[in-house]
Amino acid sequence: MHMSKKFKRTLITSALPYANGPVHIGHLAGVYVPADIYARYLRLKGEEVLFIGGSDEHGIPITIKARKEGVTPQDIVDRYHGLIKKSFAEFGITFDIYSRTTSDIHRETASDFFRTLYDKGEFREQESEQYYDEEAGQFLADRYITGTCPHCGNENAYGDQCEQCGTSLSPNDLINPKSTLSGSAPVMRTTKHWYLPLDKHEAWLREWILEDHKEWKTNVYGQCKSWLDLGLQPRAVSRDLDWGVPVPVEGAEGKVLYVWFDAPIGYISNTKELLPNDWERWWKEEETKLVHFIGKDNIVFHCIVFPAMLKAEGSYILPENVPANEFLNLEGDKISTSRNWAVWLHEYLEEFPGKQDVLRYVLTANAPETKDNDFTWKDFQARNNNELVAVLGNFVNRALVLTQKYFDNKVPAPGELTQYDRDTIAEAKLIKQAVEQQLENYHFREAQKEAMNLARIGNKYLADTEPWKTAKTDMERTATILNIALQITANLAIVIEPFLPFTAEKLLSFLRSGHLSWNQLGDFNLLPAGHLLEKPHLLFEKIEDEVVEKQIQKLHDTKIANEASEQKAKPIKGTVQFDAFEKLDIRVGTVLECEKVPKADKLLRFLLDDGLQKRTILSGIAAYYPNPQELVGRQVCFVANLEPRKMRGILSEGMILSAEDVDGSLALVTPTKTVNPGSPVV
Repeated sequence: MHMSKKFKRTLITSALPYANGPVHIGHLAGVYVPADIYARYLRLKGEEVLFIGGSDEHGIPITIKARKEGVTPQDIVDRYHGLIKKSFAEFGITFDIYSRTTSDIHRETASDFFRTLYDKGEFREQESEQYYDEEAGQFLADRYITGTCPHCGNENAYGDQCEQCGTSLSPNDLINPKSTLSGSAPVMRTTKHWYLPLDKHEAWLREWILEDHKEWKTNVYGQCKSWLDLGLQPRAVSRDLDWGVPVPVEGAEGKVLYVWFDAPIGYISNTKELLPNDWERWWKEEETKLVHFIGKDNIVFHCIVFPAMLKAEGSYILPENVPANEFLNLEGDKISTSRNWAVWLHEYLEEFPGKQDVLRYVLTANAPETKDNDFTWKDFQARNNNELVAVLGNFVNRALVLTQKYFDNKVPAPGELTQYDRDTIAEAKLIKQAVEQQLENYHFREAQKEAMNLARIGNKYLADTEPWKTAKTDMERTATILNIALQITANLAIVIEPFLPFTAEKLLSFLRSGHLSWNQLGDFNLLPAGHLLEKPHLLFEKIEDEVVEKQIQKLHDTKIANEASEQKAKPIKGTVQFDAFEKLDIRVGTVLECEKVPKADKLLRFLLDDGLQKRTILSGIAAYYPNPQELVGRQVCFVANLEPRKMRGILSEGMILSAEDVDGSLALVTPTKTVNPGSPVV
C-alpha cells in the first residue's frame, strides 16, 4: 500500500465521450461532474493540477452512422465534437484542454506508441479467419454483418448481438449471414492482427491492484478481481478498417489501431498538444498522481488494459486511482441513446438557462458512486425547491436583506461574542475538514452534503438568534449576529465552489469580494467591518410543476414513439366462414351532429344520416377527436345491424368503425370519396 505517498501534482483524465452523439446526464453524473469537482477543489487549494478531456472519434459506430447519413466519418465527428465541447464549456466543466483523437498530434502519438511496443516485441502476431465482403472488397466488422439469430429467429440480428432477444453473438453464430455493405453473402478469409498478451501481465497486475490498491472503490476493485480471477487473455490491438490510426507496420495496409487501444492514448496526446515541451513531467515523473474518472463500462480498460500498455512501453507512470461510477438511470429506465431515452446536456442548457448548478447539484446528490441510481424530474424539482432555494438561497438572502435593512448594505462590526456564537463558529470551522475528507476519498455526494451543512448551520443560527427581534432593543447584538452570518456566507462562497461554481461566483459578486482560496475556509474575518455589499438578489428560483411536467411529457412522448416503432401489427385472428362475414351489414353514414357525452370522458355521441333515417351511435374515441364539431359533414363506416345497446341512458344503434394504431390511438374509418349515405361496404 502507498496511501501515504506524497505527490507534487495531479493529472486528472476523464473518459473521452464517443463523438457519434451528444452528452447526456448519465455521462455527467458518472464522469464529468465528479472530475470537475475534484479539479476545482485541487485548484482552490493552490495545487498543481491538469484536467484533460477530449472526444473519442474512431471506431465502427461512427462509420455506420456516416454510411446511414451518406456523409463521411469526419463529418460525423466534426459535428458532435463541436457540440460536446460547447456544451461542456457552457456547463462549467473546466478542462485545461478538450481535444480529439482525429488530431495530427494524436495520430502521431498513438502510432509511435504502437511502434515502440512492436519494436520491443510486446505484441503477438496471429492469423484468424474473418468474414470478407468480396463485392465491397473489405473485411467486415461484426456490426457490418446481419443474419438470422439462432436463438429467437430474428432475421436482422447483428454479428455481435441480437437486439430482439439480447443474446451476445459472434458472426459465425448467424444463420444466412449477409454484408450490410453490399447485401451479398460474405466469405471467410484469413487476416493477420496484433495482440496485446494480457496473460503475460497478469502476475504484476494482480499484485498492483489486489494488494497495492485495496483502497480503490469496492465496485472497481471487485470488477478487476473478477477479471483477474477468470484469467486474462490476449486482446487484438488492430482491426480491418479504413477509419482510424493506420497500423504503422509494413504489410498492414487496410488495418487501423483498435479504438480501445487508440482512445486512452488520447489522454497523452492531448497533454502533449497543451504542453508540447512539458508533457513528460505529467506522464513520466513519479511525483505525479494520475487519476482516471470513468464509468463502470470502462473499468477493465483503465485498470487492466491501459496500465498493461503503459507498463509494456516502460516509461510511463500508472494510475493512482480510478474512481469509476456505476450507471445513472432515467425515470426508472436505463438511459439509451439509440432510443433517445436521455436528458441531453445541450437541450438542458437551452431549456433551463442559467440553471447549470441545479443540474450539477442534483447529479452529485444522486451520484451512482457504488451502485446504479435514478434521476427523476420530480426529485430534480424537489431538490431545487427544498434544498437550493429553501436552505442555501434562503440563508444567503436573509443575511443580505437584514444587513441592507439595518446597516445600509455594510458589514457591521461585531461586538462581544456569546457562548452560542462561539459554538456556531466552531461548528462551522469543522466543515472544512469534513468536506476535505470526503473529496480526498472521492465521495462527492457526501462532500456536497457536508458543504450544504454550512448553510444549514447558518439558517439555524439566524432562526435561534432572531436578529429581527434584537434590532428593536440591541443593535450591537444585531451587528454581531449579522457579522457572523455574513462571514458564514463568505465561507459558503469557498466551500460550494467545486460543486456549484456559478453560484459561488454570484455569491462573491453579492459580497463584492475577490477570489477566496480553500485555505481561507474557516476564517471568520473574510469580510472587514464597513465593507460595502451589493444589493441582495435571489440565488435560486423555485421550479414550478408545469416546468417538470413538460419534461416528463417529453419523455412520455419518446416512450410512445419507441413502442410504436418497435411494435408490429397485431396477429391476424382465426379464420371465419364467408357466410359469417356476410351477416354483418356495414354501411357509410354522414355525420349530422357530434358532441361529447356529459360526464363520460371517452364517449362521443354521433347522429348519422344512414340513407333511410337518422340514427344515434356512441363511440369511445373522444380522446382522439378533441373538437368533435369538426366531424360534422364527414362520412364514417358503421355496423348497421348490431343489436342496439343503452349506455349512459342513451340508446346506441350500431358501431362506428375505427382503426387502432400500434400505439393504441384510434382513427375513424372513412371512404376516400363521398358516397350516398347508406352505401353498403362490400
